[in-house]
Amino acid sequence: MTNTSWHDRAAELKFDGRAFINGQRVAAQSGATFDCISPVDGRKLVDVARCDAIDIDTAVTAARMAFEDRRWAGLAPAVRKRIMIKFADLLLQHKDELALLETLDMGKPIKYSRSVDVPSAANCIRWYGEAIDKIYDEIAPTPDTALALITREPVGVVAAIVPWNYPMLMASWKIAPALAVGNSVVLKPSEKSPLSALRMAEIALEAGIPPGVFNVVPGYGHEAGSALALHMDVDCIGFTGSTRIGKQIMQYAGQSNLKRVWTELGGKSPNIVCADCPDLDAAVHAAVGSIYFNQGESCNAPSRLFVEESIREQFIAKALALVPNFQPGDPLNEATEMGAIVDHIQMDSVLGFITSGKTEGAQLLAGGQRVRTETGGYYIEPTLFNNVNSTMKIAREEIFGPVLSVFGFTDLNEAIRQANASAFGLQAAVWTSDIRKAHQTARTLRVGTVHVNQYNDDDITVPFGGYKQSGNGRDKSLHAFDKYTELKTIWISIT
Repeated sequence: MTNTSWHDRAAELKFDGRAFINGQRVAAQSGATFDCISPVDGRKLVDVARCDAIDIDTAVTAARMAFEDRRWAGLAPAVRKRIMIKFADLLLQHKDELALLETLDMGKPIKYSRSVDVPSAANCIRWYGEAIDKIYDEIAPTPDTALALITREPVGVVAAIVPWNYPMLMASWKIAPALAVGNSVVLKPSEKSPLSALRMAEIALEAGIPPGVFNVVPGYGHEAGSALALHMDVDCIGFTGSTRIGKQIMQYAGQSNLKRVWTELGGKSPNIVCADCPDLDAAVHAAVGSIYFNQGESCNAPSRLFVEESIREQFIAKALALVPNFQPGDPLNEATEMGAIVDHIQMDSVLGFITSGKTEGAQLLAGGQRVRTETGGYYIEPTLFNNVNSTMKIAREEIFGPVLSVFGFTDLNEAIRQANASAFGLQAAVWTSDIRKAHQTARTLRVGTVHVNQYNDDDITVPFGGYKQSGNGRDKSLHAFDKYTELKTIWISIT
């Protein structure tokens, strides 16, 4: 598809900002809406239903009724499997439409919306659909006088609250395992990027997921989100977002019904490159490409780069040569590598971090400016700081933008100490030819995932989540079922 036709398709796209509750598109009961603004050019796309506690209660009631009458949970696993696989197939059939919604709503390049986000979301839903009829329960090793069964059951009504940086994919990581085991779901997408989630719900209904089982309720966090977290009939929350909001949701759970809360929160991921790195060019490409991918709006972005001093100058020179490849461009142009920041609030936040880096003495080597202002959109140059130390704000706090901070080190143990000296513990990487060094470093880093001699390799089969204030629980892999199921013991006396 040509760039011109992407613009043409965008002009023809029909938007629907109404909520999806009990199998139907509905306005907020108050009639309130909020503007959905595209970061691509600052234009309004559609009015979106500004749902509040009343709408949340309606959605939760529908989800509870669907769960209790077992219209979904009562289906044979093989039947749910077929429906989930059809859901995944239909997402791929609507790939261009969904990719356009992602790009227009949050600013990422169309080529990545189309080649990464939509296929990955469909793959996630398909994978958990395939897993449904391959999970076995247990029989405990009891005496001959008893039979003890250990069964896994759905928790009930699951609330999923997801962020704006990967709208479809983050939603899929929550809803796919939750639906697969028979739960009903109420999804609250970010108010910054609600459109693809709303369309997904319609496609799920078309696939055969019954009304009431999957509901999507857009709105602001302090209204719709807090109402979900406080609702006495929600059994579980899966949340991805900031650490600050994650703490609030856990407090709300304690104030209400002690619903279980699973969080995937912020990150400040360290990327450690040793002088014996087996492929320096690969390390440079991974460091630069990973921080600027998705405009740096990734919780696992390797924003802290530790480079051994003997190769530091060479590494930075190679990195600076790659930076121009990530100059922001038109997100609807298939050649664009880096698109728009999601909105002006996030853009101003990132620019504020860049200002603090300069004020605190970091050496700005590239970028740091807002660009493409004539478009009306929100774009920031790929930014690289050198001579960063761990006391600086840009080294301590999550920026969530295209900003790379470079640290030097001479002692690997000191680099590991600084890498671990963070409130976050999501991901990390180490580059070395010494397998013993790689293994020891990986075991010492206090993070949920450690990459060795790469950064981007990943798969639905492995868990994703963090240590410390990066959250608890794991998305992806079979381990995600632990979040959305209850274990029940059934003890039968057979004497």
